[in-house]
Amino acid sequence: MPKLTINGKEVEVPEGTNLIEAAKAAGAEVPHYCYHPALSIAGQCRLCMVDIDKVPRPQIACNIQAAEGMVVHTETERVKETRRSMMEFHLINHPLDCPVCDQAGECFLQIYYMKHGLYDSRMTDEKVHKPKAVPLGPHVILDAERCILCSRCVRYCDEVTHTGELGIFHRGDQSEIGLFPGKTLENKYSGNVIDICPVGALTDRDFRFQVRVWYLDTAKSVCNGCARGCNIEVHTNKHRTHHNEGRRVARLKPRFNADVNKWWICDAGRYGFKWIDDKSRLAQPLHRAGAQATEVSWDRALPELVTTLQRTRPEEIGFLASPQMSNEDLWVLRRLAEQLGVRNIDFRVPPRAPGDEDNFLIRADKNPNSRGAELLGIGPGQGGLDAAGMLRAAREKQLKLLWVFHHDLWAAAWPEAEVLEALEGAETVVFQGTSSAGEVSARAHLVLPSAAYVECEGTFTNFEGRVQRFRTALTPPGEAWPDWMILSFVGKALGFQDPVFVAERSEQVFNALASTVPAFAGMTYRGIGDAGATVKA
Repeated sequence: MPKLTINGKEVEVPEGTNLIEAAKAAGAEVPHYCYHPALSIAGQCRLCMVDIDKVPRPQIACNIQAAEGMVVHTETERVKETRRSMMEFHLINHPLDCPVCDQAGECFLQIYYMKHGLYDSRMTDEKVHKPKAVPLGPHVILDAERCILCSRCVRYCDEVTHTGELGIFHRGDQSEIGLFPGKTLENKYSGNVIDICPVGALTDRDFRFQVRVWYLDTAKSVCNGCARGCNIEVHTNKHRTHHNEGRRVARLKPRFNADVNKWWICDAGRYGFKWIDDKSRLAQPLHRAGAQATEVSWDRALPELVTTLQRTRPEEIGFLASPQMSNEDLWVLRRLAEQLGVRNIDFRVPPRAPGDEDNFLIRADKNPNSRGAELLGIGPGQGGLDAAGMLRAAREKQLKLLWVFHHDLWAAAWPEAEVLEALEGAETVVFQGTSSAGEVSARAHLVLPSAAYVECEGTFTNFEGRVQRFRTALTPPGEAWPDWMILSFVGKALGFQDPVFVAERSEQVFNALASTVPAFAGMTYRGIGDAGATVKA
């Protein structure tokens, strides 16, 4: 590992590290546009110039590897003047339309101009005009005038997705980004070009002009779209509620995790959040008698559920949990089942069609916590029934109380007629979830509103056994509560003494499961941190 000196500070970096990353290790920022750690070196923008002792001219830091004994300076007057000149070059034909540009507030032309430019423009000629507002695909739109030709998007499509839709066409100041003939930017990861575009050339068709970025709040989270558990940021609009059509979640962005998703997420995960602010969200408990559903308070819904549980024998109760639930939710459910003596418990509901999968990020299992459910022992006890067995028992009127969490059983592989017969065969069907859109919630005798994963804290365990935290970004709508909290109140009302039924925070539930389940032994929220921790084999 070479040792070098950067701005008078000695650092040691791994072999092959370039000077941008080495400077970062030394606490120095080297501005750049075309360099991205996941892409090949282009040396296109020439902004990352640094001085190196015994080298006569400034050099681009992206394409020079750290060497033993190297002495580097990132803030000499010559370097600053070079950066200023390069900024002026990049802005010669760039429109000065920041007030109406959707990238304003997170644009590196703005940021670097304020840090390294601050010159008086000498440009008096008419700027070169290029195509504006050109749709490249279902999610991405191009403003060619704002493009500085860093080529990140082109290299991304060539080297990461290997789909090669984009290229740089024409010459000189007429050069511009565009699609190859017959191509559309619609690969499964196309939205990532928006994130890596350092200026306002590629913007999000879904997000643009919805809300200014400085009005957004950010929370660290985990995508719930599949078993990969990509790390994300949830950007929410809580201060300008008349923007973004009233929706609270404005967008999802990938969050770097070297062991899970690196810098990327798929488009399905990126745009799969509309259900959170959908009109079908459940916000109040419902009691249904016949076809008539009535909103009721928790003070009525919980005693009704508790009374039903008390009068029903354990073998006549079935819990159909969901791998969309967090580890904390599932642990409280398991403890409740154990206290009640219920052995009919499962989470496996076969989908009607197999999920798509690839060899990059996307997993066929479209649930974030199937592995967690397995590790927490969510499955039939001795002599108990699995999901299919519970539905069969309900059809045969042997199962009197069926408690379904989050599942829309109409989307399962089972025949709809058999599902309907099961729901009609059980004396009481309880649905606990976020949406009223499914047939189960539409037919349940008691409906309990749950908080979405962005409205509470908790953990998911991905398919590789990595336990990852998600944080609260929003408050739940109306009277919706986190699943673990609803289950705790039920357990407490039943008089059970387990500490999880008096927990006030999800962290207390997690500590309880970590002290009991060997795979989670020793884990804490603090220890899991932002990057996650792997369960014990």
